[in-house]
Amino acid sequence: MKFKKTFLTAVCACAMGFSSMANAGSVITDGSTSMEKVMGMLIESFEGNGIDVTYNPTGSGSGITAVLEGRADIGLSSRALKAQEQEKLVGTDLAYDAIVVVVNKNNSLANITTEQVKDLYTGKITNWKDLGGADAPVVLIGREAGSGTRDGFESVTDTKNACKYRQELTSTGDVITTVGQNENAVGYASLSAVNDTVKVLTFNGVEASEATVLDKSYKLQRPFVFVTPKDKALSKDAQTFLDYSLSDEAKPFIVKAGVVPAKN
Repeated sequence: MKFKKTFLTAVCACAMGFSSMANAGSVITDGSTSMEKVMGMLIESFEGNGIDVTYNPTGSGSGITAVLEGRADIGLSSRALKAQEQEKLVGTDLAYDAIVVVVNKNNSLANITTEQVKDLYTGKITNWKDLGGADAPVVLIGREAGSGTRDGFESVTDTKNACKYRQELTSTGDVITTVGQNENAVGYASLSAVNDTVKVLTFNGVEASEATVLDKSYKLQRPFVFVTPKDKALSKDAQTFLDYSLSDEAKPFIVKAGVVPAKN
């Protein structure tokens, strides 16, 4: 798989029922950094059509803007479209993803409640000892304004416009790296993106998994959305990629990426 953090191009061939096209084409996707893994899986599995699919991980807000301005065929958003955006755009759910609270591996905390998250991120709790941990200051890590992950996290935890971030980072990967390197840090990230450099906390006693996301018992979750123009048809190549991504053939690859396929 030809995959880079800042640029992704795959020479595509559509497997499993999608026939080859006579002429090579291209599709530009732009947006959510949290969708990096699922997009990698989809592009790698989308083979046989001679279509180049480019993924630019710029953030949900930037991806939505790119579609509005005609710079991308398909935008990628890790939040639902707002009412104003729906006037010109269509959002189609691709999958559902758990947002997880992550701490350094040396942190003794195992579970966190909605109220504790709210108290941490609004500055009411500033020391880990107040949660039964070490006597050390809490370092709050979050995402930048416009991030779909931030929007989902703040919406569920009722902390919108109230978080006291120490750092606002521009990608999921940066959050994980920063928390992994700082024993006092706490952050949030897409479950599909976490690795063994950080500890994932259960949320209200529920572990994030495909099953708990699907049955809605894990409450800290959000959609992964394909964003397209409302009044303009997609190119043939873009429509082919979108149709494949939403098909039953693609669902195993979406699951492999660690998220739950939407039922379209």
